Amino acid sequence: MTSIPQETVNGLSDDLRDRILAAVDAGFDEQLSFTQALVRHPSTRGEEATAQDLLFSAMSQRGLEMDRWELDPDELAEHPGAGKVEVSYDGVDNVVGTYRPREELGRSLILNGHVDVVPEGPVDQWQGSPWDATIRDGWLYGRGSGDMKAGLVANLFAFDALRAAGFAPRGRIHFESVVEEECTGNGALSALVRGYTADAVLIPEPEEDMLVRANVGVIWFRVRVAGDPTHPREMSSGFNAIDAAYYVVARLREVEARWNDRKGQHRYFEDLDHPINLNVGKINGGDWNSSVPAWCELDLRIAVYPGITADEAWAELTDALTSIHEDADGHPLQTEVTRTGFYAEGYVLEEGSDAEHVLRSSHRAAFDGQELQSFTTPSYLDGRVFVQYAGIPALVYGPISRSIHGYDECVDIESVRRITKSIALFIAEWCGVEESH
Repeated sequence: MTSIPQETVNGLSDDLRDRILAAVDAGFDEQLSFTQALVRHPSTRGEEATAQDLLFSAMSQRGLEMDRWELDPDELAEHPGAGKVEVSYDGVDNVVGTYRPREELGRSLILNGHVDVVPEGPVDQWQGSPWDATIRDGWLYGRGSGDMKAGLVANLFAFDALRAAGFAPRGRIHFESVVEEECTGNGALSALVRGYTADAVLIPEPEEDMLVRANVGVIWFRVRVAGDPTHPREMSSGFNAIDAAYYVVARLREVEARWNDRKGQHRYFEDLDHPINLNVGKINGGDWNSSVPAWCELDLRIAVYPGITADEAWAELTDALTSIHEDADGHPLQTEVTRTGFYAEGYVLEEGSDAEHVLRSSHRAAFDGQELQSFTTPSYLDGRVFVQYAGIPALVYGPISRSIHGYDECVDIESVRRITKSIALFIAEWCGVEESH
């Protein structure tokens, strides 16, 4: 192999850049087809195995050093960043493929993405099947198309483009396909605990062709409200737990409002309209239509600012709930609260890192001179694992999408092409490359 001088690698020569960009275009039809194949695997929580099989095979065919392991809830429970596990992890695997150069002379990189997707909801509300991976008017449709299978595949095909252009990266690269991003963050955390680290991380989540500067942490929790069952003919002598649950939510909305009022104290969140969102995701209660409900359970999600620990937020939540002794009508009220998933703190990507500088250069070249924009998002991202627990700059940056977590989720195909070009250029400049023939 012929080494490319470091002064050429930094900033990339026009010839090297053009060869890489052309290689992305040449392989893009295959990339799109593979993305469709991956979307057709309904990798909802606990059902990720066949999608991981596909990715394991694809990475193996590229000659990567393969690792696949089942998440260990007991091991994870010892880590402060772990989410609460309420499901079996039998068959719930991470997949990592590692590229090792013949001599490690460049900077190392993790290309991370999650394969798990949220449930599709009522299928009859979609224009077509959530799993057909159809293409219409320049958009690829399907559950997980944007969040984030298009980005996960872009990681691999960006690497392909480098090699097709005749280059070999000079730094170690870990291609991570993780689970549990949508509920605990335990997949990315498990990869870190297993020892996968690098000088930078790039995660192509659907971020509107922009870089995430800051995002919130998230806590999942369940509130159980106790009632006093009676026959409906004597309803006034009983206590309806479902009715009381509405009152509990109203009191939690006060916490939500209080936290939103503090946004001016938190860097990058000052101008967001409503950065802290409390979501009632599930409700279950009662045993019989003709019995006043004896119980009601609410599954909720709330956001947390960076700089606020999960323990601090949890203490304020539980204090608010334990202070509720009666409902609006004066009935005695009992609540029980438990953690059920995310227990994650938010993070800020500090400005000025070498990794961000390289990404800005790559973005400019892939997007015809456009400058990379950054923004703040009130959502969870696995980037927090690398920033908080390993001190690794995590670049969360990816394509334009619509309706993630909603009906007719889709991703902009040309945006995926541009992002893939940017990732390929980033690998080349960050890791360095040498001629492979």
